[in-house]
This record gives sequence, structure tokens and C-alpha cells, in this order.
Amino acid sequence: MSRTRKVLSNGRNKNDQFVPLPYAMVNSEAWLTLRPASIKVYIELRSKFNGGNNGELSLAYANARKKLHLGNSTIAAAFEELEARGFIDLTKEGHWYGRKASEWRATDRSYKGHPPTNDWRKWKPE
Repeated sequence: MSRTRKVLSNGRNKNDQFVPLPYAMVNSEAWLTLRPASIKVYIELRSKFNGGNNGELSLAYANARKKLHLGNSTIAAAFEELEARGFIDLTKEGHWYGRKASEWRATDRSYKGHPPTNDWRKWKPE
């Protein structure tokens, strides 16, 4: 049985995309002490990155509830923990009435021409 593959303009297969998790990050104290729900939210949010949209990454609570099987308070706590530990940074506040999710930047990627800040490297437990 032959499977057709969607090849992107850069020669990569669309199905071969992945979320990079550098060793330095996953071995950091900030990552190793994250709650499992926070890791799930990070990976889902980070999977929205396409190479040029850092700062515009969003994950609606409704989508996270359905896909990750988490409750609203758990999702909110995960975003709070990820931001506090320096993995993500809020770039645009969402609006409940406008049904618009908040937008985030991943600190391990460049943003608006600036190099990655990798703020998670600076996190220390209280």
C-alpha cells in the first residue's frame, strides 16, 4: 500500500514536523519540577510554532480541554507555571467576550529579530 506524502517547499515532509526539546531545557531544574499538565500545555502550545510566528502562539482553553483532557483551572495554572518559570511570555492578552485566546512567545526561539532569551535558565526554586 503506497502512502502519499505532502512535501513542503523546503523539502520536508509535513508529517515529519516535531517539537524540539533541547537537552539543556529538559534537564533544567525549571523543567524537571514542572507538573505534568504544564508539560502537556507547553508541548501543545509549542507545536503551533511554524518558524515565523513566535509571539503569536495561542491555545484556546476549549481546544486544550478537548485535546489534552484538562480542566480550565488546570490549564490556567499550567500557563501561569510556564510563564513563571520562563518557558513562555505573554505577548497579547486574550479576550473572553471576543473569544480570542492569549498569544505567547516561546523563550527558546527568536522574537522580532531578538535572540532567544531562554528565561527558563534563570529560574530557581523559592
